[in-house]
Amino acid sequence: MTEQRGIEKLNPTGNSPRAAEDFTIRIDGSRPLSAATVAELTALADRVEDSGAPQVAVLHVNGAPEESWTHEVSLPLVNKWERALRRLERLDAATIAVATGDCGGVAFEALLATDYRIAGGDVRLTVPSDASGVWPGMAVYRLANQIGVGPTRRAVLFGLPLTASEALGLRLVDEVADDTDTALAKAVSLLGPSMGQGLGVRRQLMLDATTTRFEDALGSHLAACDRVLRRVPAEVAP
Repeated sequence: MTEQRGIEKLNPTGNSPRAAEDFTIRIDGSRPLSAATVAELTALADRVEDSGAPQVAVLHVNGAPEESWTHEVSLPLVNKWERALRRLERLDAATIAVATGDCGGVAFEALLATDYRIAGGDVRLTVPSDASGVWPGMAVYRLANQIGVGPTRRAVLFGLPLTASEALGLRLVDEVADDTDTALAKAVSLLGPSMGQGLGVRRQLMLDATTTRFEDALGSHLAACDRVLRRVPAEVAP
């Protein structure tokens, strides 16, 4: 195991219905953004897309970086990271984040790009920041779109952390659990069998809804409906 990596593969434990080992990674937010972090997240997306079967991707996220983390980061690297997160958001698979302890930096940014979020009772979610203030990356965009400008204000302008109860109240996380392993197993069981095909399309339609006029969105929704209607006869045919 390489200590410098921001993301590490996890091994499955027990017989709980977790996502397979190949679709489970850890993001360490205490480490600065690196090319290895981007590569690991990209590799996860590759494995999910190449699997040829419905999957649940799990991201264990924790850790917050020192204020000097931006000293090791370049703009091209930030662009690659944002593209990797966007790809995660477009996967045709359910994505789950499990957050524990302090969660900032790349860990918090990855959490915002997942579908279902489980927080440990000790979690403290923090918008990425450095000595100059809150990092003006796409985490600001995602946070404001997901919970609104008002609830985002303290976190974005002043970098104040959100506790587990505050994050749950804002629906930034879906549940708070002392036993995150059990909560994860239940979430995988819940999401895995029910997600069906076209999850990536449904997610994208939802994400576009806040920024797209009805008239502009209608075509995309009709196209998605058409794909479902064309698939139904094939599924019910004897």
